[in-house]
Amino acid sequence: MPAIRTIGSAISFFGLALLLICSPARAQDKATNPDTSANSDQQKQPITDADIQMLRKNLRSERKQVIAANMKLTDTEAEKFWPLYDQYISELVTNNNLKYDLIKQYVQQQGNLTDAQADAAVRQWIQVDESVAQLRLKYVPLFRKVLSARNTAAFYQVDRRIQLMIDLQLASALPMMEP
Repeated sequence: MPAIRTIGSAISFFGLALLLICSPARAQDKATNPDTSANSDQQKQPITDADIQMLRKNLRSERKQVIAANMKLTDTEAEKFWPLYDQYISELVTNNNLKYDLIKQYVQQQGNLTDAQADAAVRQWIQVDESVAQLRLKYVPLFRKVLSARNTAAFYQVDRRIQLMIDLQLASALPMMEP
């Protein structure tokens, strides 16, 4: 169970961060309807792209710490694993940039997408999922060259759990699109 607690604490940080990302839409909503906010002076400033980039960097650091805490690597494995892991994460970040662009668009438009925007968003979201799956498949033999089969499986298990928890936090933080 220590793995779950470690992953959970890292993801709690992510959940808090998501609330900050989603708050601009709520702040804009309250700004257009001043009656809904008793303390409109205390509204938070919209989060900037720089804030989001810093948040994502912190999440990557947290993710790496969780991986390290849950992997039983020999010194030899660690020496070869971490540079490969950093390469994997770099490619994952590139894939996930589109996901965060979609979220930002959705939040900025307060979920009011045109039919064309909604269609494009669905297709882009699925493409991100597909590209991440392809990335994972690409790295299986690469990780397998530097890790035992069991450690490779353990890495993918922990990495997938982290991603599922991030995705769950993300999905629960965003309001549903109105049909």
